[in-house]
Amino acid sequence: MEAGRPVTVARKESVMPCLRRWLIFYHESFKGTAEHVKSLLGEQGELSELEWRHFPDGFPNLAVQKEDAQRLESFYGTCLIVSFHTPAVIFEQLCLLYALPRLRARNLRVVLPWFSTGTMERVEQLGQVATAASLARMLSACPHGPTGPATVVIYDIHALQEQFYFSDAVLVELKSAVWLLRTRLEELQKEHPDEEIAIVFPDDGAQKRFKAKFKEFPQILCSKVREGDKRIVKIQEGTAEKRHCVIIDDLVQSGGTLMESATPLKQEGASKVSCFVTH
Repeated sequence: MEAGRPVTVARKESVMPCLRRWLIFYHESFKGTAEHVKSLLGEQGELSELEWRHFPDGFPNLAVQKEDAQRLESFYGTCLIVSFHTPAVIFEQLCLLYALPRLRARNLRVVLPWFSTGTMERVEQLGQVATAASLARMLSACPHGPTGPATVVIYDIHALQEQFYFSDAVLVELKSAVWLLRTRLEELQKEHPDEEIAIVFPDDGAQKRFKAKFKEFPQILCSKVREGDKRIVKIQEGTAEKRHCVIIDDLVQSGGTLMESATPLKQEGASKVSCFVTH
């Protein structure tokens, strides 16, 4: 090497793709979703096959594959797709969540499609427990990894203020599946240009949650009113006559509220009634 001549360092092209690759962990109930994410990432995504085993007493017996554990830090990021659909599977997934940062997982993103305790976000009488805050506290206990705190991604959380139940130890990223509905509505408008579509909110909560996302559509608000000993759903604002009414909400359990909301819409002359819920 001659003095004064700049040093040229050969760029290792073979290393660069690895730096942008993601290793995907997932609960067994979300295998299909994980495979779909892998297909979207293409060569940048790789699935980690973790067996969700249990000891005879029912407690989890988990182990990340040795090969994945050894090379985990070489990946640009780690994605963990979890499902808290029943209390029976929460503990085993938290065990994995807490272990990954200690294995030096980088840019950890925890995808929790449904925040299952979201409807219990407040107390109305002394002694009640806001389990939404409890679950947020459990997720907030995730250790930091080499690149800092984990990011918890939640779709259509029931109440926006629930994001503040999480501590500063994790980052919270709120997503919505409403774009799927908007895409379908655009398709319907092209297929049936003469059909007028109206967005229906079954209650005040749904209106506050989604009103701003459908400003260009006529909107209808329903509410429950008491008539004698019964509570029935009536249209509080808007007109349903000769319109395709699409009821939207973040989650459904029995479907009773959706069915009750459809009744006054049909009575007022709606041409069609559809519904969209994320969970």
